[in-house]
Amino acid sequence: MRSSLEKVLCVAALIILTLGASAQNVIRIGVVGPMTYVQGQHHWYGATMAAEQINAAGGLRVGGRTYTLELVKVDTNEMLNITDAVTAVERAITVNKVDFLVGGFRTEAVIPMTDVAADYGKIFLIAGAASDEILKGRVDKDYKRYKYLFRVTPIRSSQLARLSFLLLADVIDLFRKELKIDKPKVAIVAEGLSWADAIVGWVQLFAAAPPPAGFGAQVVGTWRPSALATSLTPELTSIEKAGAHIIFAVFSGPAGIPFARDWGRLQVPAAVVGVNVEAMRQGFLEATGGFGAYTATVGIYAHDVAITASTVPFINSFVGRFGELPIYTAGTYDAVKILAQAVEKAGSLGADAVIKALEATDYLSTMGRVVFDELHDVKWGPEFATGIGVQWQDGKLLAFWPRQWKPDAANPDLVVSYPGTVPYVIPPWVVAKWKP
Repeated sequence: MRSSLEKVLCVAALIILTLGASAQNVIRIGVVGPMTYVQGQHHWYGATMAAEQINAAGGLRVGGRTYTLELVKVDTNEMLNITDAVTAVERAITVNKVDFLVGGFRTEAVIPMTDVAADYGKIFLIAGAASDEILKGRVDKDYKRYKYLFRVTPIRSSQLARLSFLLLADVIDLFRKELKIDKPKVAIVAEGLSWADAIVGWVQLFAAAPPPAGFGAQVVGTWRPSALATSLTPELTSIEKAGAHIIFAVFSGPAGIPFARDWGRLQVPAAVVGVNVEAMRQGFLEATGGFGAYTATVGIYAHDVAITASTVPFINSFVGRFGELPIYTAGTYDAVKILAQAVEKAGSLGADAVIKALEATDYLSTMGRVVFDELHDVKWGPEFATGIGVQWQDGKLLAFWPRQWKPDAANPDLVVSYPGTVPYVIPPWVVAKWKP
């Protein structure tokens, strides 16, 4: 008969073996973002939905074994402190023992964070930072070191600029047709962060250039406030004095709220279009005191717009679960799904095998078809992820682009439209000011 000590040791050994087996059957994914801000919160929400769905379906089958996903929330504080962000990622890898990373928002923090990931050989699927240089000049110039990096969302800054130009062109055309203003005056207001530099430069160049290369408008000035600014009244007052008809706005951070609030409160007689991440969220109108109505921005999701078959079900589930319309950083949902698909296809958790599978990705996501290019960037275009143009109308975030978009002059039969899009509306006080 076994002694009590022997029984205790046997039970302890069984527990250790069980815990060890359990740990070996878990894939840990670090969800990286500024968790006290909506951008990071939606990183977490999107990833949570994906992980729960995958686990509920039985997990991942890898090399004859079944794995479940476990998420680790990594609060980077990257909106305020880059050092904190780098430390948080390293801690996630060395202490929390994450196998993969998804998320990232602010370029100035994402670049050093991805350096840490590369140092440890951890695959990092970016879902929030747009700057070209996060991948360009790294994956292509030093593949061995940076092969671990991929971007699922958003499209890179240079392509984001092209998309925002298409929206600006639509608004300029509408001013010409409805208000008979042949050469609209455009003001540029963009937060003072590096990701916005390329977009500002391109708008400055092309807005004033004559057609067909440019828009034939007139740029009346450029303003670069802080991404954390709490009032944009001085900039907007100056813009109104400059006689602007259109404001091209570029905000990824919280300053997008006071900008829209002050714009509507002051009834600045200039339509707003461009990039405003805060304007993509469900609570935007409330946050601006209702003054953000008619704000238009590049977007990913909108009410009742089906980019793919999975878009509307995802939006409805997200809103039902969290009470908010997802912003683009909720693209961690697709990032986790894409990663899971690659791991199963690779049949291994080894980085090189998963990277090879990721490079072969062809996935119909909630945002469009995801295929990675040679930089490991999501491809942009009519057959891939396009993004959408959205505007707050009648209390809802509606899509106004693409509507009958013809992306190839040499192929006029190629027309891109998504079900549920509506026409752009010039704010009524702007019409009242400039109508002929």
